[in-house]
Amino acid sequence: MQQLSIFDMDKTITRAATFGPFLVYAVPRYRPWRAVFAPLVVLTSLGFALKLVGRARLKEVNLRLMMGRHVRTDRLTKISRGFAGFTLAKNSLAEALARIEQERAEGRRVVLATASYSFYVREIANLLGIADVIATRPTQAGDTLMSKIDGENCYGAAKLRMVKGWMAKKGVAREDAHIRFFSDHVSDAPCLDWADEAFATNAHGPLRTLAAKRGWTILDWA
Repeated sequence: MQQLSIFDMDKTITRAATFGPFLVYAVPRYRPWRAVFAPLVVLTSLGFALKLVGRARLKEVNLRLMMGRHVRTDRLTKISRGFAGFTLAKNSLAEALARIEQERAEGRRVVLATASYSFYVREIANLLGIADVIATRPTQAGDTLMSKIDGENCYGAAKLRMVKGWMAKKGVAREDAHIRFFSDHVSDAPCLDWADEAFATNAHGPLRTLAAKRGWTILDWA
């Protein structure tokens, strides 16, 4: 029996979202002049709020605006590694990190499943000693990465599909696995419903309400 403990990342093990802070961290270290496009990010975010731009497209557009259409993989890896250290030092929840260690101590396989871009999620995972990452992937183009998402944005029902796809690739059958899922957001309800044990962690209002109805464990981490 495979014992899997799957954690969302943003606002589950971090205090705040990570994509915006990544751009703020990365732009001055890669192409500082692209900071002139920052006002356009405000406009695209407004478009998302007005439902004129979808969540995945918003991510693609903002990455392209601030980093460019093609980003050198070696430079991005170096920047992402620095951002990972910054994130764990300044934007992580100590009790969440302790829970990851507890799950690992119980002999469980810890997995990160997040809508954040894989290039910096993997660096955060490396620092946490987590080998398994399911995240939104950018398109690879030679020695560069493009802002266009490869496949699906790892969010909502798509996250569950991607988790199932990862399990299939790893040869883990659902009936041979015991799964715990940890998340702060109601968008992860498909994954939480599917798990054997569901944990609403630092849940926002809608998830807290749903967790109470479904009998899911509610955790508040600092």
